[in-house]
Amino acid sequence: MSTIIYPSPIFGPVHSRRLGISLGINLLPADGKVCSFDCIYCECGFNEDHRPQKPMPTREEVAKKLKEKLQQMKAEGQLPDVLTFAGNGEPTCHPHFAEIIDDTICLRNQYCPRAKVSVLSNSTMIHRQQVHDALMRVDNNILKLDTVDPIYINKVDHPAGTYDVNVIIERMKAFKGHIIIQTMFMRGECKGESVDNTSEAFVAPWLKAVEAIKPQQVMVYTIDRETPAQGLLKATHEQLDGIRDRVIALGIPCSASY
Repeated sequence: MSTIIYPSPIFGPVHSRRLGISLGINLLPADGKVCSFDCIYCECGFNEDHRPQKPMPTREEVAKKLKEKLQQMKAEGQLPDVLTFAGNGEPTCHPHFAEIIDDTICLRNQYCPRAKVSVLSNSTMIHRQQVHDALMRVDNNILKLDTVDPIYINKVDHPAGTYDVNVIIERMKAFKGHIIIQTMFMRGECKGESVDNTSEAFVAPWLKAVEAIKPQQVMVYTIDRETPAQGLLKATHEQLDGIRDRVIALGIPCSASY
């Protein structure tokens, strides 16, 4: 199975289905994966198959490499639409995540003031006050909520340690609307069990949670690349469009990526 392990600390630019021309910022090691989830659909593979030997990049290294890349892109006349914290795992795991966000905002303001700063997070660290406050300072605080069903979360996302989806939802509400919810919808089976979260039994409670969180936007998407688990299938265009339209009916902007 082919997996994607991203360079660190800067990669791209790449074309994102949801964000446009994106310059990636990877706060995890360049030779492996560090994540508080172990999702069966992760393009970076399973955690145990990609244990890193190298350390996380330092705050100083991230700032230096980002500055160099932005200077190069400006000289070439190709500025990014977005600076995206993503890569080989969960970016908010980095011990200096908040300070790196501040550095990134300063560099963005200097070199590409129209670009948005985005963070793709699985939401597991938003209980940390520094992480919460840092996410309030970025343009696109994109947090994962694949379902509100605990059994499904344990079966598909495999969170490390204690994960209480009801607590996560309450912490999402604390962003006071400064949040974009991102949800993976898919079909198929894994190890003989269904992983389909497109049915009404999953969608209706998820919609109720979305309505309570009151995000500025919702992004629904499906599998785009090869997955570490076998038997997973993309949600159909019709299914995603139907879910998208129900979110929009709540008065919340929503996009669907196929």
